[in-house]
Amino acid sequence: MPASVITPPGFTLHDGVREACDRVIQLLLLHLQKLVYNRGVPAPGDSPPRAVPFLDALKPHVRDLCVETLRLERKRFLWQHQLLGLLAVYSPAHCASDALFFLLTLARAPEELALATQLYAVLSSCLTDLLPAAVKTCVCQIHAGRLPESQIAQLFRNFASLL
Repeated sequence: MPASVITPPGFTLHDGVREACDRVIQLLLLHLQKLVYNRGVPAPGDSPPRAVPFLDALKPHVRDLCVETLRLERKRFLWQHQLLGLLAVYSPAHCASDALFFLLTLARAPEELALATQLYAVLSSCLTDLLPAAVKTCVCQIHAGRLPESQIAQLFRNFASLL
């Protein structure tokens, strides 16, 4: 949220308040990380891993989370990027490749494009075949006609930058 939504115009938060909020967010992300990585893979016949309702509710908002992350606002983009990674690990079927697709398509500067490579670096250690899945998602989106020409051009420019 922009500062104007949290505070009235002209009013700034005390640094101690900002630090406390940052600490709370870090603790929440740490708890989410434990929930995601301690789920394990169930053996045949076992009950499915315990759901994380917060992440389940975020699944349809991967694009929005990518857009907000790419705004590179203060420290917020760091925890949004971490949250994006946790969401991708939690529901790897589509979220991981979708997140990479959105970051690659919407990034307009090298700093923004770096977020896609950083996310890939984090996710590739625990998700197999992520790169082919991300490329497939990009190709499917192009073939389905879901991208305007300007975004297709930006996607190709970003691919060229990465290569």
